[in-house]
Amino acid sequence: MAKKEELGGMDYLVTLPKRVVTVYIPLAIFLIILLFPFYWMVITTFKPNEELYDLGRNPFWVIHPTLDHIKKLLFQTHFPEWFVTTMIVSVASTFLSLFASVTAAYAIQRLRFRGSEMVGAAIFLAYLVPPSILFIPLATMVFDFGLFDTKWSLILTYPTFLIPFATWLLMGYFKTIPYELEECALIDGASRLQILLKIVLPLSVPGLISAGIFAFTLSWNEFIYALTFISSTDHKTIPVGVLTELVEGDVWHWGSLMAGALLGSLPVAILYSFFVEHYVSSMTGAIKE
Repeated sequence: MAKKEELGGMDYLVTLPKRVVTVYIPLAIFLIILLFPFYWMVITTFKPNEELYDLGRNPFWVIHPTLDHIKKLLFQTHFPEWFVTTMIVSVASTFLSLFASVTAAYAIQRLRFRGSEMVGAAIFLAYLVPPSILFIPLATMVFDFGLFDTKWSLILTYPTFLIPFATWLLMGYFKTIPYELEECALIDGASRLQILLKIVLPLSVPGLISAGIFAFTLSWNEFIYALTFISSTDHKTIPVGVLTELVEGDVWHWGSLMAGALLGSLPVAILYSFFVEHYVSSMTGAIKE
């Protein structure tokens, strides 16, 4: 009788029609809505202009695929330079942000000083400040230090919005590590740096991966700072370069635009596909805390 009561809450999934209505149809609708933008980018990338601007043809399929838009993007624009710049800036700012976030999160969460919780809350509140407000004083500093139109202008400003959230995320993950491990290491004569490097960080790999993916994604897709601090065409990042160089007045080169969006989104998609399990587990642990 008890087993029947336990199964009673899920009996609506027993029959196939009920599973179709309650699980498969909602899941299919969700996937269609989620994946349709990527599908549209793909078909627009390979559509010739005749099909692209002929609304009378089937808009959801490619009849005569072409690579002209990709060739234009790769060989008639500075897309390869944009890609390299975006990769360098994203990787450098991610590592810089992770270093600062790890040290800040460990100090706030594990050293137990007075006011540590208030400091952690203040760091997270800094993440809520819109970049549209911060880029004005940051632009002044970039000009004063002679960093305008260089990669360093982005590498040094991106951590202003990457560090707060990554610190908050790692604080939640560090909470899940038993403090007794550190006490035993301290008794054995280990320093705080040794504890951080040999105990805390190896146990926090999922959290580090999650914070790294988050920082890399935001750096890769950032637009306002890249538009403000970079003016040379060959120094632009992918989001700025694709939009500013492939839109000429009221002429939008949709095929090349979608090709740039598609190729520009592949690194992030590949990164997520490799580390999605660590990302979900670390985010769950951080939110739980």
